[in-house]
Amino acid sequence: MLKLFHAIMPKETRFFDLFARQAETLVGGARIMRRMFAGEEDIDEACRRIAEYEHQADEVTRDVLQAVRRTFVTPFDRSAITDLISSMDDAIDEMQKTAKSITLFEVTRFEPQMCEMSALAEQAAGLIVDAIPLMRSIGSSHTELDRITEQVVHLEGDADQLHEAGLKALYQTHRDGSAMGFIVGREIYSHLEKVLDRFEDVANEIQGIVIDHA
Repeated sequence: MLKLFHAIMPKETRFFDLFARQAETLVGGARIMRRMFAGEEDIDEACRRIAEYEHQADEVTRDVLQAVRRTFVTPFDRSAITDLISSMDDAIDEMQKTAKSITLFEVTRFEPQMCEMSALAEQAAGLIVDAIPLMRSIGSSHTELDRITEQVVHLEGDADQLHEAGLKALYQTHRDGSAMGFIVGREIYSHLEKVLDRFEDVANEIQGIVIDHA
């Protein structure tokens, strides 16, 4: 009886708009990060803009958490909603940590694998943006959502390989020289890897919702 009542009650749809806003912060942050690593954006300006996107993401997360508390009938389980928005927030948080490390250590040049990893992050963000509108009609969109989330997982796997190759090259470069250069490079690689890990978390949260509601 409770399930029937839940099914016929009108559901609060603004969550989808909030998810879309959050996805746009991911795309914005990832695009700037990729441009920074590619030398297409001033580093200080890029780090400042990534921080702005992170602040915007925090605001969206707060809006979602408040809406969950105030909404009687939600489109998905409340825990699924909060887990999804939090995983998206974690992704932009990790981008900001990457930017902070670059600023802290005054890094002015980046290794090829770093640039490739940042490009993968931008691709992952684009896939998340594609996935969010499909969640309004999971029943008819679950196949496409499966495809998108699988692509994100594959990007994370590619990033792992770049991370390993990058660390090896970094060691070869610095083994007879400055240990600090290796430490700094490893720090940046670590954050970039975590950015892709967090995107995989977002994909997994979406996949979990698909499994529960398709």
